[in-house]
Amino acid sequence: MSEDNLPPPVPHRRRPRYQGKNPRRFEEKYKEHGGDPETMAKVIAAGKTPVGTHRPIMVAEILEALAPQPGDIAVDCTLGYGGHAQEMLAKILPGGKLLGLDADPMELPKTEARLRALGFGAEVLTTHRSNFAGLPQVLAAQEIAGADLILADLGVSSMQIDDPARGFSVKHNGPLDMRMNPQRGQSAAALLEKIEPDALAGLLLENADEPKALLLGAALAGKSFATTQELAAAIQAALPHVAKADGQLHIRRVFQALRIAVNDEFSALETFLRNLPGCLKPGGRAAILTFHSGEDRRVKKSFDANFRSGVYSEISGEVLRATAEEQRSNPRSGPAKLRWARRAGG
Repeated sequence: MSEDNLPPPVPHRRRPRYQGKNPRRFEEKYKEHGGDPETMAKVIAAGKTPVGTHRPIMVAEILEALAPQPGDIAVDCTLGYGGHAQEMLAKILPGGKLLGLDADPMELPKTEARLRALGFGAEVLTTHRSNFAGLPQVLAAQEIAGADLILADLGVSSMQIDDPARGFSVKHNGPLDMRMNPQRGQSAAALLEKIEPDALAGLLLENADEPKALLLGAALAGKSFATTQELAAAIQAALPHVAKADGQLHIRRVFQALRIAVNDEFSALETFLRNLPGCLKPGGRAAILTFHSGEDRRVKKSFDANFRSGVYSEISGEVLRATAEEQRSNPRSGPAKLRWARRAGG
């Protein structure tokens, strides 16, 4: 090839400058996205979670409650980043198998790739794009009559919270979406445009115990909000006499209530709890990690009723919480509550 026909040289493009020790914008935190060990260690030491990752909560307490053994069949109903699954896999080998469920089509392939890279092949780990309410169907498709261990962590993963494109948090501005599976259902913005004030007030009260539910229902229902910060500003404007710090609590409660509604979380949880005993082997153990009172009330009620009827032979006497040390090192563990149950007959 002559010099005249050579392709033009590709100009060198410098990587964007890292914006100081603590860049604020999600897109600027590329050292965390890229898995830079030194940067990630500093972020974790500061009690934060590196973007694009998730720190599993109450791992020791969950392992104690589930007591995984080699050869067990385990299910992680909310695979997320795979932190809990990785710990359980280490305990159930050799001979065990783990089924990982997650409804998020964006995060599930990433997590499967991470776990495969750690050496967990298809013979010990299968992943399934499903909400935890679909557990009976997943087990049936795998020809598994019952599991030895079932875990459900009902918290939203840090990868979802921190990504502005998902619209779960007001921390960074993004589209007002909040769907765990962006390919299904209506966004939070669409819900607000269609809902009536009384219905929104009821939703805020039921899903988040919001004390200003009536006022906020009237202010927000039927309105159009394209972004998370537009909605946050409207909530603040509806509460002009509320201090800014208290206003942030109202904003978080509204976001929580909308997220639960958009993803039909309570209905899915009730279906899961109803099906849970039938998905366990006799003597099988289940653990559920919740993050707000509406979830915990439903889990407690189901476990108590099944214990009284003899379906469960044992349940946690008291709710378990993250240790003070874990709450200091990972503030997102603060609201977590863990309950466990053992199916009778084993």
